[in-house]
Amino acid sequence: MKLREITVITYDGYKAAEHPLRFILNGHTYQVTEIIDRWYEGSAAPGEVYLIYFKVKADDGRIYLLRYNGLFDAWAILEPEE
Repeated sequence: MKLREITVITYDGYKAAEHPLRFILNGHTYQVTEIIDRWYEGSAAPGEVYLIYFKVKADDGRIYLLRYNGLFDAWAILEPEE
């Protein structure tokens, strides 16, 4: 799988980037209709990388895997290698 940086609009509740609401891919905005799963990787210690993965269903009916890098406040989509 390869990572590609994307723009994600999030719900910011008790913490920033709590979960994705919409994301922009190839100039098209997709609405997240369901969060199927989420999991964490890394450390929550200050200054260390932590990643949050979201397996989501979008309004086009497809499943996407989004990753949030908390240290750099950056989102990416995981895509299959061609």
